[in-house]
Amino acid sequence: MLPVQLKPPRRLGKVVGVSLYLSTGLRITHVNKTGAAMLSRSTSAQPLTGVALNLCALLVLVSMAGVVKAVSAHVPTGQAVFSRAFFSLPFILGWIALQGPLMDGLRMAQPRLHLLRGLVGSATLGMNFLALSLLPLPEVTVIGFAAPVLTLVFAVVFLGEKVRLFRWTAVAMGLAGVMIVVWPRLSLGGTVDEMARLGALMALGAAVCAALVKIIVRHMVATESTPAIVFWFAVTASALSFLTLPFGWVMPSGNVMALLVLTGALGGVGQLMMTASYRFADASALAPFWYAQLFFASFIGYFFFGEVPTGPMIAGATLVIASGMLILWRESQLGKKTQERLPHS
Repeated sequence: MLPVQLKPPRRLGKVVGVSLYLSTGLRITHVNKTGAAMLSRSTSAQPLTGVALNLCALLVLVSMAGVVKAVSAHVPTGQAVFSRAFFSLPFILGWIALQGPLMDGLRMAQPRLHLLRGLVGSATLGMNFLALSLLPLPEVTVIGFAAPVLTLVFAVVFLGEKVRLFRWTAVAMGLAGVMIVVWPRLSLGGTVDEMARLGALMALGAAVCAALVKIIVRHMVATESTPAIVFWFAVTASALSFLTLPFGWVMPSGNVMALLVLTGALGGVGQLMMTASYRFADASALAPFWYAQLFFASFIGYFFFGEVPTGPMIAGATLVIASGMLILWRESQLGKKTQERLPHS
């Protein structure tokens, strides 16, 4: 096992990760008296299984976004967020029970961090779901690719990470790509659909909040287990979104209710499949497949919603994906250098 100093929490997960465990395949086993967490690798040498699980998870999660888009005409955003969080709980609890004693998986050391993660994560879901109701699915997906780029920026601001010219160039490229996508929606000149403008702003806000969530989770992994982070987020998001009940919730029809339950089921299953994929393959092998979401989103958007990708969306997506891949490559190079300097036991 490798000792890794957690204060300050630098390089605790790659930019694309949701948590240290999800993004690196490393699990915190205990924290010693000096404050260093002991990490052990939990992946097994079955990369094809990991890739297959990862792609299936992405397909399931994009399909969930498609279902959210379909029900957005029938229920308000707050009700959709509640369904996504609440109906995923049975799957999450079942998964935690399979890992070991249920209460061990639910134990939390820093409730305030869980609350903060829940607040920001719920805002991410709410803005993303609202954006899905106003913009094409592929467009929301591309704007969401800004989150890993913004995570790097926030890591500099909040975690004090050192970033040099190469990665700043990649960040600028990614942000330029996002602006190419959203500028037609935000332009003050000409005739711009006000609702589409709101959708673009919501998608951008969701990307910002998603990046902040990654920074928060980087702090949480020092003391909190992955099952606890996943479970308490679902609980917090359910409670917060339930507060929107007085603001337009409706009694859905049987078909719409079935779709709302499906939203939670797909979200929960997709999340668990994503977690499982990192047990079979390293994050460096799985990270490039993150962008397969755009293919899935384009397919679903075209065949189910009649959405055709625009020129600006394709051009912007190319820049954003290139930026993300450059950042991933540089992160992997820096990770290798860091590992070479660590003592091996």
